[in-house]
Parts: sequence; C-alpha cells; structure tokens
Amino acid sequence: MDILEAIDRIDAHKEISRSTFDTDELLQIWFVHHLQTIGEAASHLSPEIRQYFVDVQWGQLIGMRQILVHGYFEVDLDIVWNTVQNNLDPLKSQIELIIKRLGNPL
Repeated sequence: MDILEAIDRIDAHKEISRSTFDTDELLQIWFVHHLQTIGEAASHLSPEIRQYFVDVQWGQLIGMRQILVHGYFEVDLDIVWNTVQNNLDPLKSQIELIIKRLGNPL
C-alpha cells in the first residue's frame, strides 16, 4: 500500500511541464522523496512475493532508491523525470494486481 500511496502523491503533481520541474526544487525533492519511498517499500517485501511477481522490476526499484538516497548531488533529474512520466502508471497497475491477488481488495 505504501507504493500505491507514493505513486498517488507523485501523480498529484506529475502533470507539470518539464521546464517547471527543472526550475522547482521543491517538486524535484517531492518526486525524489516518493521514489525513495517506493524503493524502500519494495525492499521490505518478502523474497517470496518478489519471486512470485517477477513482472515487477523489483531490483530496479530498490536500486533507484539506493542511488537517490546515497547519490546526494549526483541524482540525475532526467532519470527522475522519465521515471515519473513513463514508469509509474504501469507499476501502479502491477501493484494493484498484486494486492488483489494477495486477497487485499483496494
């Protein structure tokens, strides 16, 4: 559920333009923070869940969190922007399906 909540919080602001994102440090931090939350939540799922739902790029989610947390000033805003714009909708669908399959209706 933490992953879905983080995606929803990002979604609330992802319709901004790229130029607004590039110049708004608070939005950059907002996106990065919630991407970190997604990776952190993914890292706390059991290995069995991650192995059963192999369509989700768990390693990439967790790896991105590591880079965002420990990269500090090396965070690539192009990657953050592209992730938000292109990868979160499919991830949201996958997570919703996982929750339903595990018997926890949304």
